[in-house]
Amino acid sequence: MLGRTAAGLYWMARYMERAENLARLVEVGYRIALMPSAATGHGDEWRSTLVSAAALEGYGAKYDEITPETVTHWLLRDPDNGSSVWRCLEAARNNGRGMRTALTREMWEALNATWVEYSTLRPGDLRGDRLPDLLNWVRERSQAFRGAMLGTIIRDDGYHFSQLGAFLERADQTARILDVKYHILLPRSEMVGGATDGYQWETILRSVSARGAYRYVYKGPYRAWNVAEFLILSPRMPRSLRFSYDWITASLDGLGEVYGTAAPADDDAAATRARLVDCDMSTIFQGGLHEFLGDFIARNGALSIALARDYHFD
Repeated sequence: MLGRTAAGLYWMARYMERAENLARLVEVGYRIALMPSAATGHGDEWRSTLVSAAALEGYGAKYDEITPETVTHWLLRDPDNGSSVWRCLEAARNNGRGMRTALTREMWEALNATWVEYSTLRPGDLRGDRLPDLLNWVRERSQAFRGAMLGTIIRDDGYHFSQLGAFLERADQTARILDVKYHILLPRSEMVGGATDGYQWETILRSVSARGAYRYVYKGPYRAWNVAEFLILSPRMPRSLRFSYDWITASLDGLGEVYGTAAPADDDAAATRARLVDCDMSTIFQGGLHEFLGDFIARNGALSIALARDYHFD
């Protein structure tokens, strides 16, 4: 497969996953900002969302203050933000169009229909009680695309590049969503273990569709230790870091079988996965949850660069 085609499939899947996860990040900020105990106002909640989306610097260059309206516009609809949901869906569709013959009809229709409908969005669709419905719609359209891909694409190198894009992005965004909790919203000592702390962790779990699964596994209240363990180390949770890296390494193994050789990036992925397999929550919390997540995000980004190098994406 040409490097250009591989890159297109990788980024098409990655942009669709990013659009979904941005919607999930916005939902975290939206739900936490609704809490009556958020006495300091909306600034901290929405600023943490911008930080976790790696969008604060660009936002600050355009807007003078943080408000729910401007943050949601920047993350969901603003074309000046290269990583907004608007730009992600546009880029996914453009990547798909550029390699139309590598896609199935169902994949292309899911991509194209999503962009056409989203491009008609108006500012009023981002406000008030209409926002949750829009965020749900973005998630559903991303999942429709992924379902079309998994149900129709042949399991060749194109499939493996698509899986790499999706799971690298998912791992990155799950780490960022989890980091929302403590990057800026670090609760005061009197809040830890209380109702507010529990509600915030529940919100994090809802944002990754894991609330029910968590209650099934842990059968108890929301605790920082358990939630972090579930989203970082669980091999059964579909949006955990461990689950994502199980799929990343499996996809790289699949490429190795197709091409008859392993790429240097395989070692980087295997090292990150081994760290997740061998680690435990005592070690993570002793070193700092925020520090662990920051290191993971950096490793994940380095792997993406290595893949582009090894498979000649440029």
